[in-house]
Amino acid sequence: MENINDLMPLSNDWNKERLTQLKNLFPDLFTNEGKLNIEELKKVVDPASVSETERYEFRWFGKSASKRNAFTPSNATLMLDESRSVNPSESENIIIEGENLEALKLLSDSYREQVKCIYIDPPYNTGKDFVYSDNFTEDKKPYWEQTGVTENGVKVDTNLEADGRFHSNWLNMLYSRLLIARSLLKPEGVIFISIDDNEVHHLRKLCDEVFGEENFGGQIIWQTATDNNPTQIATEHEYVLCYLKDKNEQDFWEVPSDKGKIIQEKYDELQGKYNEDIESIQTELRKWIRSQTNGNDLSGVAHYSYIDEQGVYYPGNSANTKPGGYTYDIIHPISGNVCAKPEYGYRWPFDTFKEADKRSDVQWGDDENTIPKIKKRLDTVSQRLKSYYYEDNRATSGELKTLFGGVKVFNNPKSVNFLKHIFKFVTNENDLILDFFGGSGSTGQAIFELNKQDNLNRRYVLVQIPELTDGKTEAFKAGYKKISDITIERNKRVVEKIIEEKKKLQPDLFTNGHKEDAIKGLGFKVFKLVKSNFPRVEWAPDVDKTDEENIALLKKYIADKEAQLVTAFNRDELLTEILIKNGFQLNYKADKQEQFKKNEILLATDGIKETLICLDVAIDADTVEHFKKHTDKKFICLERALDTTKKYNLKHYLGDLFNAF
Repeated sequence: MENINDLMPLSNDWNKERLTQLKNLFPDLFTNEGKLNIEELKKVVDPASVSETERYEFRWFGKSASKRNAFTPSNATLMLDESRSVNPSESENIIIEGENLEALKLLSDSYREQVKCIYIDPPYNTGKDFVYSDNFTEDKKPYWEQTGVTENGVKVDTNLEADGRFHSNWLNMLYSRLLIARSLLKPEGVIFISIDDNEVHHLRKLCDEVFGEENFGGQIIWQTATDNNPTQIATEHEYVLCYLKDKNEQDFWEVPSDKGKIIQEKYDELQGKYNEDIESIQTELRKWIRSQTNGNDLSGVAHYSYIDEQGVYYPGNSANTKPGGYTYDIIHPISGNVCAKPEYGYRWPFDTFKEADKRSDVQWGDDENTIPKIKKRLDTVSQRLKSYYYEDNRATSGELKTLFGGVKVFNNPKSVNFLKHIFKFVTNENDLILDFFGGSGSTGQAIFELNKQDNLNRRYVLVQIPELTDGKTEAFKAGYKKISDITIERNKRVVEKIIEEKKKLQPDLFTNGHKEDAIKGLGFKVFKLVKSNFPRVEWAPDVDKTDEENIALLKKYIADKEAQLVTAFNRDELLTEILIKNGFQLNYKADKQEQFKKNEILLATDGIKETLICLDVAIDADTVEHFKKHTDKKFICLERALDTTKKYNLKHYLGDLFNAF
């Protein structure tokens, strides 16, 4: 007899569901086998209670410290650099000059799950390049705070192979940044990482841990140039690793064929020339396709050379290639007899033929002796992102040199064509792309050019540390003292170039008040990573003084810091910092609200969130009375601007909508 429990429906396994949700949110808390690592969970709750002994299969020195560093708060902020921004009111693009770990931390709240695509080209750890030597000890200041960072740049450390922690240093640098980067990706988001043979095996393991082995999207082999070095095997390629935030959230990556577009453009030209004479158009199109062997690469689409009233097509083979195809009768539309059938049956079910016939997409023979075929239209030809890509990087370097008037400002810039190639598969209207190893700014140029191509409005955030350029280089001699200067200048020149091209093609767009429409999206805001405006505890007691004396010194220190905040701050800087820390994106707008007579109060919005905010040193009683009657909007002000009564009233009437900094 069957067990009655076998016949009863099982209730939902809530523990399993909660573990699945936890893994989706924090995959780094799970082992490579997908089991919850209790020790890693304990580190989140109480780090002091867990030994630093590493337990994952993939281990290296400093891993735990790197992970902690990813999730510690930042004491930095971002300051708008209006003088180096370009058309800031017409664009939501952002370039951040500063150390990228601190920048990512500042973006982690306001841009959480807002980024569709991340592309990074980190140091390859060849022994000749650098790594960002993150300081995990509190007695060392981070890069953004070191003397001269924002004015003269900063030279980061070289990672030498002689260092016993050569690979560990590199892994620590990437680990903390990738952990934060994952949180910025949308559920359907994707990350591409350029790398070469030196660290590709380690990067793959690292990404398996951060993103989950099951979310590996693939690996592109990018043939870049001929290698004439005396090695056993000439290395002529790099890699681009692809990982998904959640493979279950991904759509199929497919876009219209670029080669198909070339044939379509020629067809359109011939259609105008021959006044829709189908036979002449088809003859000329086939001649032109044959002539392109040394011109356009039309491989894979050259057989699309048939023309009918609806355009270009190819009659696809209807026959199944092995036994087991579909068997049915098709009646010839003229003779009324059953058409000849393929030996192994048709490739398509009968309904597919019926639908194709309704669209006039069946190619019939003169009589029933020809097997009918379904026409495949040129405009349905698509291409997929493939695991191999070729481009000679010497052309890429030449393009950048030309953009800078013949000056070689950067060695080995990333290919704009390759970046456009991958972005068109995974991004669309209003999508946000992040590159936190900005380099020369190739990502920004690729997005500007791709938007121009398909008339979309993708946005970007680039981050580049103000690393000093070598004094012997052409870049330095041309006035570019930091790599970030090149990043900014390159994007500025690309914007100016596209605007000039638009003016020549459509000058009317720049007259009669249409200029704003013409330059929409063509620009960026520059932000610099700087020290926070808010007082931080940098005071330490003097062991040679009494407790009473130290308490007095502490009170004086606090008072001085508070006074400094009120008297010395830049209002715009403080506004930006407060809004970032309240989850606002950097494209916010702030407009003065005229209904407030006793305080200057702004309505800040980034299109997602909004708040009223006041940076006055004192909140007037009339303002408090307003918020007693109007309790529907969030209000932020300075803590020092309130006495106890005003603070109580605002908190009482606004509740969680009130926040004092």
